[in-house]
Amino acid sequence: MDLPIPQTAPAATDAPTIDPGLGWQVRFWSIFVGQALSLIGSALTQFVLLWWITDTTGSVSALATAGLVALLPQALLGPFGGTFADRYSRRLIMIVADLVSALCMVVLIALFLTESVELWHVFTMMFVRSAMQAFQQPAAAASTAMLVPASFLPRAAGLNQSLMGIMTIAAAPLGALAISLMPMGWALGIDVATAVLGIVPLTIFAIPQQRQPSQERSGIWREFREGVLTVWDDPFLRRLYALMTAVIVVIMPSFTLVPLLVKEHFGGGSTEVAIIESLSGLGMIAGGAVVAVLAPKRLILWVLLGFAASCFTMALGALTPGHIFWLAVVWWGLSSLTFIMGNAPLTIILQTTVPNHLQGRVLSLMAMLMGLAAPMGLAITTPVGEAIGVRWLFVVLGVAGGSVALFGFLSPVIRDADKRHSSKEP
Repeated sequence: MDLPIPQTAPAATDAPTIDPGLGWQVRFWSIFVGQALSLIGSALTQFVLLWWITDTTGSVSALATAGLVALLPQALLGPFGGTFADRYSRRLIMIVADLVSALCMVVLIALFLTESVELWHVFTMMFVRSAMQAFQQPAAAASTAMLVPASFLPRAAGLNQSLMGIMTIAAAPLGALAISLMPMGWALGIDVATAVLGIVPLTIFAIPQQRQPSQERSGIWREFREGVLTVWDDPFLRRLYALMTAVIVVIMPSFTLVPLLVKEHFGGGSTEVAIIESLSGLGMIAGGAVVAVLAPKRLILWVLLGFAASCFTMALGALTPGHIFWLAVVWWGLSSLTFIMGNAPLTIILQTTVPNHLQGRVLSLMAMLMGLAAPMGLAITTPVGEAIGVRWLFVVLGVAGGSVALFGFLSPVIRDADKRHSSKEP
C-alpha cells in the first residue's frame, strides 16, 4: 500500500515514524524468514558456482573475473536501484528481482544437466544476479522501517546482521554438502526453491510505502540526484558518509587477503581459513544478537567505537605469533562481533534520520560508496603489502582503520548526532 507524503518533504533529520498497525509481527516475521531463506540459498549457490569455477579452471584470473561480475554491477547500479525503490513498489521490485535470479538458475540448471555449460554462461548469470541485487537490497532495506514500529528498529537491524553471520557460516558447508549429494545442476535447484519461499510472503502481505504521486515525479536522474543532495546538504550525513567510506577504503583489503595471511604467517591451509571464516560468522551472529537485545540508544557512539574496535582487534590478530593460531582466531571473531555492533546502528541511523521516501536512494548510495571503496583500497594497499609483507600490512590497516573511525569524535556534528536525534524524539 502507498502512503501519501507531504507536499513539502521533511528535512533529512525529521524522518517520519509510521505505525505499522496491528498484526505487524506476523507480517514482518513472514517476510523476514522468507527473505532469509532466499539469501541463504543465494549464498549457497555463490559457493557452488565459485567452487565449480575453481575445480574446472584452477585459474586465479577466472576467480577474479567471477568476483568482478558478482560485485561490480551491484555497486554501480545500486543508486539507481535505490531510486527505483523510492519511485515504484518496493514489494514488486523484490518479487521481480527474486524471480529473475531464479530464472537465471533455471537456465544454468538446464545447461549443467545437458552438459553444455561454459564459463561465460556462469559469468553472465552471476552478472545478472548481481544487477538484481542492486534493486532488491535497497527495496528490502527501505521497507524494514515501514514493517516495524520505531522501537523495534534496533532489534530488526540486529536480526538482519545476525542473518549475515548465519549466511557466512552456512554457505560453504551447505554448498559442499549439496555438491556431494547431487549433481551440480540439481544443487543449483536449491536456490530456485528458496527464491520461491522468499516470494510467497511478498505476494500475501502488503508493505506500507511513502511515494510521491506520479504527477509530481521528476525524471529518474533528477530523483537520483535528489538522493545525493539529501546526503550532501545535511552536514551530519555528509561527514558520516565520508568517514565510513574512508574506513572501508582502509580496512576492506584485509578481507580479501585473509587466506594469504593464514598461509604465510600461520602456516595454515584451507582448513584454517575455513575456521577463521566460520568464527567470523559466529562473531557476526553474536554482534547482531547484542544489538537486537540491547537496542542501543547512543547510536553514533556504537558506530564509531564498534568500527574502531573491529579494526584494532584485527591488527591484534595479525600481531599474534604464528604458532598461536587459536588466539588469532579469537581476535578475528571479536573483530567480526564489534564490526556488526557498529554496522547495525549505522543502518538504524539512516533509517531514522532520512525520510522513508528517500531511504532507497540514500541507503543504496552508501552501498555504492562501500562497494567502490573496496577495490580502490585493494589497489592502493597491494604495493604496500608487497613491500612490508602481508602480516604487517594487516597491522597497518587495522591501526589506520581504527584511527580513522575514532577521528569521527573530532567532528562536533558527528559527535553530537545522538543528542540531536534524542531531542527530536517525542
